[in-house]
Amino acid sequence: MRHNLAFDFSVDKDNRTITVKREFAAERPLVWDAYTKSEILDKWWGPKPWNARTKRMDFRDGGTWLYAMVGPNGEEHWATVNYTKIHPKSSFAGLDAFTDSNGKVADGMPQSKWEVSFEDKGEELTEVTIHITYDDLKQLEDTIKMGFKEGLSIGMEQLDELLPTLKKERNEE
Repeated sequence: MRHNLAFDFSVDKDNRTITVKREFAAERPLVWDAYTKSEILDKWWGPKPWNARTKRMDFRDGGTWLYAMVGPNGEEHWATVNYTKIHPKSSFAGLDAFTDSNGKVADGMPQSKWEVSFEDKGEELTEVTIHITYDDLKQLEDTIKMGFKEGLSIGMEQLDELLPTLKKERNEE
């Protein structure tokens, strides 16, 4: 079944937030797994030709995901998510920051709080809402200047391409 998948990206500079709403043509448990399991995240998180490579992931309250965005020439940009609250198959929150390869937060780079929720929108349709908050306007603006909207959009399109394969694998189990 082909869906016309919704995508909304809005910036609220007064409240220092970015809100992204994106639909995926898959049931919520599969989309949840795509956002919370490193072996799946590494297949789609980030814009081509870049890809994610997880160094470690501990998806639980108080856990972290440390990963590198790896470029086509092997260059690496490290980041981490420190998970603060997880409601299985429903939502999670975390603190996102650029780091070094050991997870030490990089000075002068944007940091943000992410709240990610998952909602059933009908048979095999899930909406993911990402609400991102910054401590100050400069961090939000720096993130936008880095091409965040474009990069996130490309990554989500990669997830669209990956979901049929994940569905097939799940059905074969």
